[in-house]
Amino acid sequence: MIENFDPVLLARIQFAFTVSFHILFPAFTIGLASWLAVLEWRWLSTGESSYAQTYRMWVKIFAVTFGMGVVSGVVMSFQFGTNWAAFSDKAGNILGPLLGYEVLTAFFLEASFLGVMLFGWNRVSPRMHFASTIIVAVGTVTSAFWILSANSWMQTPQGYRIGEAGLVYAVNWLEVIFNPSFPYRFVHMVTAAYLTTAFVVGGIGAFYLVSGRHQKCARVMFGMAMIMAIFVSPLQFFLGDQHGLNTLKHQPAKVAAMEGLWETRIGAPLNLFGWPDQEAEKTKYAIEIPKLSSLILTHDLNGKVVGLKAWPKEDRPPVWIVFWCFRIMVGLGVLMILTGLAALVLYLKKQLFEARWFHYWCMAMTPAGFLAVLAGWFVTEVGRQPYIIYGVMRATEAVSPVGAPPMAMSFTAFVLTYGFIFGAGTYYILKLIRKGPDSEEEVYGAHGVKKPPLLTGLVSEKGGPNV
Repeated sequence: MIENFDPVLLARIQFAFTVSFHILFPAFTIGLASWLAVLEWRWLSTGESSYAQTYRMWVKIFAVTFGMGVVSGVVMSFQFGTNWAAFSDKAGNILGPLLGYEVLTAFFLEASFLGVMLFGWNRVSPRMHFASTIIVAVGTVTSAFWILSANSWMQTPQGYRIGEAGLVYAVNWLEVIFNPSFPYRFVHMVTAAYLTTAFVVGGIGAFYLVSGRHQKCARVMFGMAMIMAIFVSPLQFFLGDQHGLNTLKHQPAKVAAMEGLWETRIGAPLNLFGWPDQEAEKTKYAIEIPKLSSLILTHDLNGKVVGLKAWPKEDRPPVWIVFWCFRIMVGLGVLMILTGLAALVLYLKKQLFEARWFHYWCMAMTPAGFLAVLAGWFVTEVGRQPYIIYGVMRATEAVSPVGAPPMAMSFTAFVLTYGFIFGAGTYYILKLIRKGPDSEEEVYGAHGVKKPPLLTGLVSEKGGPNV
């Protein structure tokens, strides 16, 4: 029976499963590393112990998620050879160096200083420990730079030529790296990572506030998370709009699928909800807002939006997945903005740390960033189909010459292994959250010194850091 399955479909499902697991960890560690750097800076600047206690708690969580991200990332690299050998053969001249640059400039940087960051507390100089945290934070963003560059090139390829046997060669590395969609996708993803971290931290801080535990540290977590929700959520909405305009220019079929538009329209309506029927070539039960799609996509009420019928059926992406994932992503983004607005109002009313209903709401919003990131990546990757390199190579041309049974066996093994390993990792993270921040004695040492040793020689008499 397994022999009857499509190997290409199994390869797609397996990669979707592994990449969905993997993206959760970078989406968290990118933002968490930067936040840890801010926490340590605030502690060194003010001497307030709650910043150090919060740092010590979250750096342990960072270590676990970083490790799981590395493991899941290695698995994806192997799949390029096992499931997508034809793709690796033809596009390896471009993607190989880009992924290699990520290892050389980012992963080595993170790995070198991660040990100091995790185990150097009270063992290295204050400047060295703080610098290590900053370097790890820079490394996570640098890693995102190269990975997003490689993936963006697959979305909007340029700076290449096709040589003998269909092999792809780079002719201009600057054009390859800084391809048309890369700047938009890079900024959009990094901002999404910061928001993901903010809502996780805010949700945990809200949990401590509701339970009456670790109140000083809870205020640090919750307050700093709400600052991100207030200022970064609206920014992300603007960045998403710019990314959408770029996608309309370079991948209009993807945008048509996102909007559920089949006919080319002047003054196209926005389908709030509906059910795209790919066979009937229409969106059933559509709830429309007249001309709003044209306004959003072209910034003109009477702008022209090309519908899916402009492309042959075999060149269209799976519409219903793209359509609904896009709405999930946007809907969660709107909820994040509303959360930020509510936080601002409560802060002005001096009720931010007392409004119990809002704390419960933020607890419910804890996974919002992860869900939005997953939905956004589904839109990006499924919307690119049937191409693996847009306009250059189809997914059917990129798969390894492997039958369905080996694909099914490896997929089953991945599901079981991931369930065990990442289940154990998640359990340990929840255990760290239940324990909460370290005590002052754990932070400052067994002698219970109140003034943190890390301040020595680093903070001026006025309370600011000596540089």
